Amino acid sequence: MGLVTGTLPDFPWDTLTPYAERARAHPDGIVDLSVGTPVDPTPQVVRDALAEAADWPGYPLTHGTPDLRDAVVRWFARRRGVPGLDPRAVLPTVGSKELVALLPSLLGLGAGDVVLHPATAYPTYDVGARLAGATPVPTADPATLLEQRAGDVRLVWLNSPGNPDGSVLGVEELRRVVDAARAAAERDGHPVVVASDECYAELAWDEPWASSGVPSVLDPRVTGGDLTGLLAVYSLSKQSNLAGYRAAFVAGDPALVASLLEVRKHMGMIVPGPVQAVTTAALDDDAHVAEQRERYRRRRGLLRAAFEGAGYAVDRSSAGLYLWVRPEGARQDCWATVGDLAGQGILVAPGEFYGAAAAGHVRVALTVSDERAAVAAARLAGA
Repeated sequence: MGLVTGTLPDFPWDTLTPYAERARAHPDGIVDLSVGTPVDPTPQVVRDALAEAADWPGYPLTHGTPDLRDAVVRWFARRRGVPGLDPRAVLPTVGSKELVALLPSLLGLGAGDVVLHPATAYPTYDVGARLAGATPVPTADPATLLEQRAGDVRLVWLNSPGNPDGSVLGVEELRRVVDAARAAAERDGHPVVVASDECYAELAWDEPWASSGVPSVLDPRVTGGDLTGLLAVYSLSKQSNLAGYRAAFVAGDPALVASLLEVRKHMGMIVPGPVQAVTTAALDDDAHVAEQRERYRRRRGLLRAAFEGAGYAVDRSSAGLYLWVRPEGARQDCWATVGDLAGQGILVAPGEFYGAAAAGHVRVALTVSDERAAVAAARLAGA
């Protein structure tokens, strides 16, 4: 009880309930654009892999099957520009959120340790630091804070493409953070881990990312060929409609992954065997990812045009599953915008959920059927 009430913020989504009720009162029902949960079918390649792996009476491997880890290595080389990853430096996780929330604790962080995370960010980075007893510090410029020796920084979270704002970090920006973290580690005499949450990397919309791909923190152009202190976190929830399967992994520094593996063995944090088989199959099949990307591209184009036509501005949003939206002209509090849209039967997420720096925006999810996206667009046009 003391932990929950004393160190963690209130769960933000509960405060959205009155606006959801207002949106549901619309004569044609609610169009829920507030939560990024997939709505499209699970790909057939995944269903087939699950059926084939259904007979799994024994305990699965915490480290993941060799086939799974090899599939991750192939995927990084083929899709992310990261060749030659060591299969031993791959570890499946029960979705990515648990790893984000647990990483500070798994790394042994505690009182006096600082965790840097994006100023506009998914709240679990903050929550994970608090659970470990560490201090979360939001920042739009982690490299400068590291260079200025802003506290005893032990972990730096990056999120590219970003949730909620769809911002992308280029190679130079990533390398500056990595170089600053390594310089701080040498200066201060303790490791500084850089962990990059890259779950939306396959959903790039704007150039140059749509053509060249979203760079990973493990990219050799970023690392100089040295993965020391670096972790990349990835989930198949978005690219493969596998949120219900909790299929994800972390990869990078072999020594760090080995340490995480040892602790997770003691904790019993194991991805179910059939889910490991599904992950392997999904990573080796690019066709279903391309098909899903096109669905989101279509909905994004429709919704973006509708919001802009209704007097809203869309900022950043270069990649990912969301539009980062605000009214044109004078700044308006995000809750007022949520209320305006709820009156049209459209529910969105207030930027305040993602930090004080985001209080002028709302997040609009693309995870809605074509039919409901069209309904939202028609309501915006009518308004």
